[in-house]
This record gives sequence, structure tokens and C-alpha cells, in this order.
Amino acid sequence: MGSSEDDKVVAVIMVGGPTKGTRFRPLSLNVPKPLFPLGGQPMVHHPISACKRIPNLAQIYLVGFYEEREFALYVSSISNELRIPVRYLREDKPHGSAGALYNFRDLIMEDNPSHIFLLNCDVCCSFPLPEMLDAHRNYGGMGTILVIKVSAESASQFGELVADPDTNELLHYTEKPETFVSDLINCGVYVFTPDIFNAIQGVSSQRKDRENLRRVSSFEALQSATRNLTTDFVRLDQDILSPLAGKKQLYTYETMDFWEQIKTPGMSLKCSGLYLAQFRLTSPNLLASGDGTKNATIIGDVYVHPSAKIHPTAKIGPNVSISANARIGAGVRLISCIILDGVEIMENAVVTNAIVGWKSSIGRWSRVQAEGDFNAKLGITILGEAVGVEDEVVVTNSIVLPNKTLNVSVHQEIIL
Repeated sequence: MGSSEDDKVVAVIMVGGPTKGTRFRPLSLNVPKPLFPLGGQPMVHHPISACKRIPNLAQIYLVGFYEEREFALYVSSISNELRIPVRYLREDKPHGSAGALYNFRDLIMEDNPSHIFLLNCDVCCSFPLPEMLDAHRNYGGMGTILVIKVSAESASQFGELVADPDTNELLHYTEKPETFVSDLINCGVYVFTPDIFNAIQGVSSQRKDRENLRRVSSFEALQSATRNLTTDFVRLDQDILSPLAGKKQLYTYETMDFWEQIKTPGMSLKCSGLYLAQFRLTSPNLLASGDGTKNATIIGDVYVHPSAKIHPTAKIGPNVSISANARIGAGVRLISCIILDGVEIMENAVVTNAIVGWKSSIGRWSRVQAEGDFNAKLGITILGEAVGVEDEVVVTNSIVLPNKTLNVSVHQEIIL
């Protein structure tokens, strides 16, 4: 592939907004969900660093509803680190994911890119973007969708699609169907040519025409399923993918790697483990090691921030991520957990299947634990910011909101 002007690529990552991350509470009370650390790196860092592997990448745009100040520091540091311009664009009102793309089309097309990637921040996968781009060029269509096969039972929670087994053309697309359509689902990762803007504009124009019709016909107003949608609100799945399926415009690229959606704190713990396992292949330098002589014993995939202090008699892993300035005492055992900034865990405490919030403390011989059902509401234990668990207290399958002190054991409780 040459490096001519025409080959420039831009990436757009949808990061949502504060009203979207409600299922992510109490963790999203402190930090925008896209900046919550998975595998020691902010959630949005994983798709951003995957974009770095796209040849001729000119620019990365983050699009969402958060205040710009919430992303300013991160955007400037990641731009410097990756030496690629990353810019945050704030939406003034919801436009839908296709509508948001169209809303910022002038900026997105500034570098005259030949291709535009669109990624969702709350997706956890290996992001095979260069491979997708190659496949997309070979297909010659307007867009290519990353897809994965899942069990028939779980497929209905997502956008199901039917693709031609020989050409990979998208033949049929339906969002969260009531009956089983296919075990192939949409991963929320796309690559488009700039023709996508014409398709989005087409939907807006149709809607404007319908608005004009509606002034004439009250029957149309009663019948129209989209009567509450403004002309500039365009959904990618229902308004673009479904109508264009079977028209030789859209194709699919199947990933054989892992894929999850990060909607809840439980899933963030699972995805943190998936990313740590991926570091083993892509960035082994990020993983800790130790055999209990000079450093703590490390089992499996573990991330430890350089500023964290861990006693050599502690035993850490698998699937553990320890953030900045954490202090882990003698004889502590950590399994499948995320320990956030400034946490102190005292001697002989055990933390398993849990997320321990910023500046929290866990006393001697205490246990913070859960069964580890990542999909259940109380499947993991979550301590919000600055929670104190006193000595010899057991916290099981519970969620504790910020600034609480626990001096008695709790089981399957939400402590407000």
C-alpha cells in the first residue's frame, strides 16, 4: 500500500456521556466511564492504541457528551505518548452514532481521508483494524462491520446479522430481535468510505420529507414509528445498516478473538482480565513478574503501576490490576480484582472478584470477596471511593457507595 494523499485514514471513537454510564455506578461517580482503568489503562486507551496500528492514520476523534475539561488532560497526554493528534469533540445534543458522525463531517474530512473507522469505546476486543481495512478494500463496498459468532442464547441481546458465507456481504441486519435470526452479531467496530455521509444525509432528507407530509396527513403522524426522531438524529444500526443490507454496500469481517461489551462494573473486571491476557502477546513489558524473593509472588497476568508499593510476602494474581500509589501489605492475597489509586490493603487481607475504589482502605485479616459472576448485579463486590473496611470484616457480593466505613460483615447488600 502506497503512502499517497488518498490513503489517509481517520478514526472516530464514540465515548458516550454522563447520562449513559448509569449502570456503571458507583465507579462512574468519580471518573467518566471511558477513563476507568482496565488492565491499568483507561478503557478508551485500548481502542486508541489499536488505531495506532492503522497505516497512514492522520487523526483520532473522540466524540461524546462529557464536558471537554474531563477529557482535556487525557487527550493531551495520549497525543504526546502516541505522537498522533487525538481530539475530543463534544456533542451539543444526541444525534445517534451516525448522526454524530455526520454532525462533525467537516472536521472528520479535514485530512481528506479515504477511510473512516468508527469504534465504540465500551467494546472490549483485540481490534483487528489493519486486517479489517485490507478486507474492506478487497470487498470494494461502502462499509465493513466487525462481527463475531456467539451462542444462540446470547445473540438476541445484540444486533444480529446474516452474511453471505462466500462473499461476506451483509444480507440482513436486525437490532436485538425478539426471535433468533443468526449467531453472528455486530461488534460495534466499523470502517467506511466517505460515502457513508451521503447515506446519512439520505436518511435525514427522507425524514424532512416525511415531516412535510405529516403536516398534510394526520394519519401519517399516527402511523410513523419514527415520528419522535428529529431529522438530524440518525442511528447507525436501524437507519443505515438495516436498509443497506443486501445492496452490495456493506460487508462483514469476522473476528476469532475475544469480544465483550463493557456495560457494568462486573464486565469491566472480566474485560480487564481479557486485556491483561492480550498484553501477554502485544505488550509483555506492561505485565509484572515476581517469585516472592525480592518482589511479591505474581501468578498469571498482573499489572502493577510503578508507584505502587507491594510487600514481598504478598501473592498477586491472576487477573489483578493495581493502580498508582496503592499500598499492599504483608501476606495479602489478591485474585481477580482492580485496585484503584491510593488504596491501602493491610496485612493478611484477601481481595477476590472485587473492585476497590480510590483511596479506600481494607483492614488486617479482612476479606472483600464475591463469587465472580460478571453478569450478575452483585456478582462482584465494589467499594466506591474512600470506603473503609475495618479489621476482620468480611464483605461478600456487595456494593458499597463512597465514603462509608464498615465495621461489621455484610453479605449481598447495597450499602448506601
